[in-house]
Amino acid sequence: MSVSSSAGAGEYHSKDFEWETLKQEIENDPSLQYHLLPYNSSPEAAQEAEKDSDAWKRFHSRHYSGKFFKERRYLLKEFPELVSCGGSSKLLEVGCGNGSTALPILRSEILERAKEFVDAADIGSVKDRFCPFYCDFCTAGFPEWLACNSCLESFQQKQHDCFSDTEEKNKPHLKKLLRQDDCCIGGVDFITLIFTLSAVPLQRMPTAIRECYSVLKPGGLLLFRDYGLYDMTMLRFKPEQRVEFREYMRSDGTRSYFFTIDSVRNLFVNAGFIEVELEYCCVKSVNRGKGKSMRRVWVHGKFRKPL
Repeated sequence: MSVSSSAGAGEYHSKDFEWETLKQEIENDPSLQYHLLPYNSSPEAAQEAEKDSDAWKRFHSRHYSGKFFKERRYLLKEFPELVSCGGSSKLLEVGCGNGSTALPILRSEILERAKEFVDAADIGSVKDRFCPFYCDFCTAGFPEWLACNSCLESFQQKQHDCFSDTEEKNKPHLKKLLRQDDCCIGGVDFITLIFTLSAVPLQRMPTAIRECYSVLKPGGLLLFRDYGLYDMTMLRFKPEQRVEFREYMRSDGTRSYFFTIDSVRNLFVNAGFIEVELEYCCVKSVNRGKGKSMRRVWVHGKFRKPL
């Protein structure tokens, strides 16, 4: 977890430097000019994107431990809505990883590992509050038990039973979320997209965000944080690792996109969201072991679905 060097240990959403100042510095550095050049996509690039899920599966199989992914305890400070929400509120975390986001929220390796970590945590009746499931939300969409077709149209509380006996047998954990006479949970009150969208191929991002919009209840909030343009990790990529404009591929085959405020705003507003909060989070952290100062850039946002 990166903490501002100029702030106290409890302050995470800080402004240690101005993004515009960093932008000017990067754009005036000849050695970094390759990050700024236009990029012409090829058909092969779209085919390579199909391999992303396998690369991420291998990644999480290697890095599932809590030592690699620390609990994101700053989230409740950044998104206090998660603290003040009612006890019956439903939150959909898109891209749970090993549970590093779910754990701190429940306290106020891939999916199997996330469930193990959460079940082992000393936070009360977790099994009744945590329901993990597999989903490729940018291609197949979310499962119908989150919000059936009727709920997608009206989001009414009472629905006819359209959840089959076979599906219910295969997903016994849903019984804790579904009422006996309901076909779905009627949508969610909150969605978190925390360092998830940057792993989605750029051409699929609009579809992915529309899917999030569809299962969010009217008036619900989507909470966003992801890599910002000129973040330290972006500047470490070599020219041959560029696969699209502002998109890079690591040596293990996983991808990462780096956002500007404008690119985030366009994606969410075009999907129908109302912008509530959107800004750069610029944090300077220090690696005391190596004596290096690192400038991290994230885009922090909150978006509401209209009533």
